[in-house]
Amino acid sequence: MDKILEFTNNHMLLVLALVISFFVVIFTELRRKAGGLINVEATEAVRLINNDAVVVDLRSVDAYAKGHIVSARSIPLDELDGRLNNLADVKSKPIVAVCENGITSTKAVNTLRAAGFESVYGLKGGMSGWSQAGLPVVTGKKTKTKKPKKKKS
Repeated sequence: MDKILEFTNNHMLLVLALVISFFVVIFTELRRKAGGLINVEATEAVRLINNDAVVVDLRSVDAYAKGHIVSARSIPLDELDGRLNNLADVKSKPIVAVCENGITSTKAVNTLRAAGFESVYGLKGGMSGWSQAGLPVVTGKKTKTKKPKKKKS
């Protein structure tokens, strides 16, 4: 105990910086918890999707066709208010809202939470962040499968 007090007396600025850092971390975590988590990283979104979350793609139909997350539902942001009934069957499941860059999904998250959806998250970085993380993207075009060649008898 005497060594701790001696260290504290000799390194007052270092100890003060440690205490301030501790309180800053605690404060930001409490503020984040109180405000409700809105945006999740791509890796956390994968965990949610693996646990039966529904992905709502807020981009245009054309952008959706160029590439989207597997099993994502396409509901453009400007149509979200009118199509909330399309999501009534998944009201109890977590929802991950996806836009192009992670900016407009916050508006959708707030809209869905106001409509009574409890577990709604926005994908931080949107589809750009998803692609940069190297996660799979499905295109709207059907892929051709190779037919097996017939054996010559």
